[in-house]
Parts: sequence; C-alpha cells; structure tokens
Amino acid sequence: MTDTAIALDKLKQQGMRLTKQRSDLVHYLSQYQDEYVPITQIDRYMRDLYPGLSHDTIYRNIKSFEELGIVEAHQENDQTTVKFQCDFQHPHHHHFICSNCHRVQELEMCPLDFFEEQLPGATITGHRFELYGLCAECTEKLTQTK
Repeated sequence: MTDTAIALDKLKQQGMRLTKQRSDLVHYLSQYQDEYVPITQIDRYMRDLYPGLSHDTIYRNIKSFEELGIVEAHQENDQTTVKFQCDFQHPHHHHFICSNCHRVQELEMCPLDFFEEQLPGATITGHRFELYGLCAECTEKLTQTK
C-alpha cells in the first residue's frame, strides 16, 4: 500500500468523508515527504484548483491531517509549514532540516531517554526534537565555492 493510500485510509477510518478536495489535498501533500511547504502555498494551490474553497476549510483539514499523523507541522520564521508523513510505520521520529535547501532527513534515534534521566519524578507529556544546519550536499557546494 502506498503512503498516499495509507493516508486516505486513515481518513476513512476516522469517519471523515473522502471528498475530492481532501483526496486532492492528500495527493498534493504527498509530493512533500522530504521538505516542509508553507501552508500559504498549499492554500494557494487548493484555491486555484477549487476557487470556492475557503481558507478555513483548508486550514481545518490540514489540522485534522496533523492530528491523524498524515502531516507533520513545523514553525519556521513565524510561518506554519507542513510535510507529508515520511514514515507511517514509525510516526514518532525526529528530523534534521537543512537551513539552505530545506530538505528533511529522518533521524532514527529519539533523545527522550536522555532527558528523562535528568528529570527524576517528572512526567513528560510531549516533546519535539529537530536539528538544523546544512545537509551534506549544501555543505559540499559551500566548500567548493570557497
């Protein structure tokens, strides 16, 4: 089963109607598994496709997709960006995000155990861990231009 099919199936399992607009939104977002895209870009695409579609409907669907684990949201420069879930088998994971090309790489390890050890008796209810920098390709390009 493709990741797009998994996402559409998740919507059906949660009792959400699988409208043409939602299906098109999932298909559009599925192009962005390796990078975050601004919600404003998604909004523009969907409103070009469906001129009568409201901003609220688009944002509400993206929020529902986030709650279902279909997309991952990220704040960047006071702007919300999202990407399609890159690993439906392991929805809890973290990322390295290139500050130059914005490509996203999944990290295999979760550092939560390290922090839990430093907080005896505390109850951690959530966390987010992201690393930023230049990916190998951007680092190589930068060193070649020097």
